[in-house]
Amino acid sequence: MTGIWIPTCRRIGMLAAAVLLATLAGCASNPPRHTDNLCKVFDQHPDWYDAAHDAQKRWGTPINVLMAFINRESGYRKRARPDRPWFLFIPLPRKSSAYGYAQIQDPAWEDYKKANGGLFKSRTDMDDALDFIGWYTDRIHRTLGISKWDPKHLYLAYHEGIGGYRSGHWKRNRALLRTADGVAYRAREYGAQLRQCAARFRCRHWYQLLCH
Repeated sequence: MTGIWIPTCRRIGMLAAAVLLATLAGCASNPPRHTDNLCKVFDQHPDWYDAAHDAQKRWGTPINVLMAFINRESGYRKRARPDRPWFLFIPLPRKSSAYGYAQIQDPAWEDYKKANGGLFKSRTDMDDALDFIGWYTDRIHRTLGISKWDPKHLYLAYHEGIGGYRSGHWKRNRALLRTADGVAYRAREYGAQLRQCAARFRCRHWYQLLCH
């Protein structure tokens, strides 16, 4: 009986572990229920606070600005893509290669990986998406002189690309300007909310008991 029982226990243990990992992965990919409140976003996904804090520390772009970009670009959907056009019943190619939390296009993603090492990086990983936004907004700041505390113009340059922003065509794009105003508004709201709850996330680990 012992020879049969031990492998059976192992199989049960492996199955339970697989189910647990699948459940955790499913929970981790769920978009937040309250995307208009950054404290509630981080309540549901506290590891996102860590990722945003790390990106801010590395690149200098504020957490509320980083998260406002994610909110606008994907609505916190990890596998977000632009809608695919259709001709009758035939799906046509997407107009953009944008993908993931930060809607990063293929050329920009390749540049980021070359600059930062990209063997295990993924556009569907929040840590990597936030680090990309930090890296790209740092490039915008260094190249165009736009403040990292100016979410409207940071977003315009993020959306249009550095060359596209320089061209100035965005000044005549009313829809894009409204979108950028919306990102700036969301960043302000997120900033005010974060001031009320940041300490809760910053000090939640046992090794951060003295962080206040």
